[in-house]
Amino acid sequence: MSTESAPSRDATQRLCILVPVFNEAPVLRLLMPRLDAALATIDAAVSVLFIDDGSTDATPHELAAIANNDARVSVLRLTRNFGKEAAMTAGLDHADADAVVILDADLQDPPEVIREFWARFEQGADVVYGVRISRAGESWLKRFTAATFYRLIDRLSDTPIPRDTGDFRLLSRRAVDALKQVRERHRFMKGLFGWVGFTQVPVHYHREPRAAGTSKFNFWKLWNFALEGITSFSTVPLRIATWIGLLTALVAFLYGTVVIAKTLMHGEPVRGYPSLMSVVLFLGGVQLVALGIIGEYLGRMYEETKRRPLYLIGDSIRVTPVSRSN
Repeated sequence: MSTESAPSRDATQRLCILVPVFNEAPVLRLLMPRLDAALATIDAAVSVLFIDDGSTDATPHELAAIANNDARVSVLRLTRNFGKEAAMTAGLDHADADAVVILDADLQDPPEVIREFWARFEQGADVVYGVRISRAGESWLKRFTAATFYRLIDRLSDTPIPRDTGDFRLLSRRAVDALKQVRERHRFMKGLFGWVGFTQVPVHYHREPRAAGTSKFNFWKLWNFALEGITSFSTVPLRIATWIGLLTALVAFLYGTVVIAKTLMHGEPVRGYPSLMSVVLFLGGVQLVALGIIGEYLGRMYEETKRRPLYLIGDSIRVTPVSRSN
């Protein structure tokens, strides 16, 4: 975390609530009343920016209706589903405020916690992140795998990534501007939030069950998300593959030496087909695992070289387009 002094806050601060959505029509009508109540006591000019990540249900119509009834609401619609990380990036690129709060639409992260985020921001924090004390409405398997992942990446990465923390957080203007400079294609936002540094403080809260609809993350997507995080912020898997390769080569060399010595000294014939196949299959398996790890990193390098935009914008409501090279 940076020891650089935070800029002073004034009484005319602007707060933008950034809400990435994908097929969240059932919950949108529940979100706004609760968000209004939570923000009523915050002394700031509040706006809400929805990023529609290519929804295929009634979400676009719901967002248009919300924007028509509330001048504080703006909508940015992407041309297709680019993924939550890209949607958050699009929102940060277009959020015009002194502080930005990232909030999921499903109400698992209580909007009421934003008041505490804002208080920490006024005290000088640049990043205020929510730490989950409990995770209601989630299976024991999801809680276990999430806890395991965060503890694993905490050990593997040199970048501080707080445990039990999602995307729910407040970012100051200078933290947002720093993130906008990072244009890598494979984006693990939880790692990028920590990478930019600045003054970061936690706020603990209890996560609620999803208010409506269903989660868009299945086991396969969560697995790929974990791989994304590990390969984006750690080269330890490559080192492990190197050490396994060296260890395997050493064991194979010692084993071969013993076989040759026994043959020369005692005239013992080389063991037959089963032992030979066991060794070959073991070495082949190790090589394939190592190649797979290397392939993950090479694939990410290949994606970076293509320099495609992180997202494409379809249409918008009350959003001023920004000109930048993605």
